[in-house]
Amino acid sequence: MIYLLDANTYIEAKNSYYSMDFCPAYWSWLDHQFATGIAGSIDMIGRELKEGNDELAEWVKARKGQFIANDDDATQTAFVQIIEYVMAQNFNLANRDNFLAKADPWLIAKAMSSGAIVVTHESLVSDATKKVKVPNICKQFGVQCINTFEFLRQTKAKFGLI
Repeated sequence: MIYLLDANTYIEAKNSYYSMDFCPAYWSWLDHQFATGIAGSIDMIGRELKEGNDELAEWVKARKGQFIANDDDATQTAFVQIIEYVMAQNFNLANRDNFLAKADPWLIAKAMSSGAIVVTHESLVSDATKKVKVPNICKQFGVQCINTFEFLRQTKAKFGLI
């Protein structure tokens, strides 16, 4: 797996530019990326997305194989490193606790242990910020982090009219 998708990439796509009702090609393309092993996500992201009560939750429930386990030893070791780093920083406590309670540190840990690229809509913020952001944690641990549009460019996605 080369690319691991954050929950916000699915949610933003569904809610705006690749809505399932007017851009089914994006979702079919995503299925193809998963089937060929180019992209995927982790089990914890899948669980977060299934909690919704919408078409995205139903789409995710039908694609269990696209959300891979994140409980292997290498990922757990990387997760501990992330936790130790985050806890040692002077982050906003509520923001830190929210980050640690969600799938984000696991997504980064899986990318660390597998050499994957994280795909997220979050942006890198100043090191002086008190917020924990996926791109900043990726940077700290040498994990490449890109947004959805760069993911589309790198995979040479093409969508045509029907």
